[in-house]
Amino acid sequence: MQVLYEDNHIIAVSKTCHEIVQGDKTGDTPLSDIVKAYIKEKYQKPGEVFLGVTHRLDRPTTGVVLFARTSKALTRLNKMFQSHEQICKTYWAIVEKNDKLLSDEAIRLEHYLWRNEKQNKSFVVKSGTKDAKRAVLSYRAIARGDRYTLLEINLETGRHHQIRCQLAAIGCPIKGDLKYGAKRSNPDGGISLHARKIEFVHPVSKQQLSIIAPVPDDTLWHTLEQQSMG
Repeated sequence: MQVLYEDNHIIAVSKTCHEIVQGDKTGDTPLSDIVKAYIKEKYQKPGEVFLGVTHRLDRPTTGVVLFARTSKALTRLNKMFQSHEQICKTYWAIVEKNDKLLSDEAIRLEHYLWRNEKQNKSFVVKSGTKDAKRAVLSYRAIARGDRYTLLEINLETGRHHQIRCQLAAIGCPIKGDLKYGAKRSNPDGGISLHARKIEFVHPVSKQQLSIIAPVPDDTLWHTLEQQSMG
């Protein structure tokens, strides 16, 4: 486990594509339990360690995950995530090259998404569809390879599989994401969607923080990251 930031109130770690944030029916050890064990050992804490989950990432997604170490921090972070105020999450995604749809300028996407619980999948539907929720994001191309393009994405809403579903809807499925139309899986079983950065006002100190998660240790990721810095 890689710790990206920690203090008395919060801790941010880098999630791999094999980890789940919270426990589920698989019975696999969740990242939250791993972080608790780390805190308990590092600070020699007796008894149960408090750790609040403030947001989640899909299992095949990588990147920064923020946890609360105190109830005060958890309450305030929950309000920030729900209101989308004082907090901003930036994602990177590798998609198949499509010059007609992928621009260096920011493009805003707005759809209505409906979640199929049995399939654990979201679909783009018409406005007014029962249980559909409005989904908005903006994206731009920040690096281009021979076959793939690296996108930077900012969410205005937080819907189930939002980035995966909306990019697939415009003909740009995320690399490795078979559920949403990718041609083949990634060798590690994950998808090329990465929670790159989270910027927010610290819930207690009120300091402005920016936490960045390194990209997965993969040749394509490193190549596109270098281009994005050029």
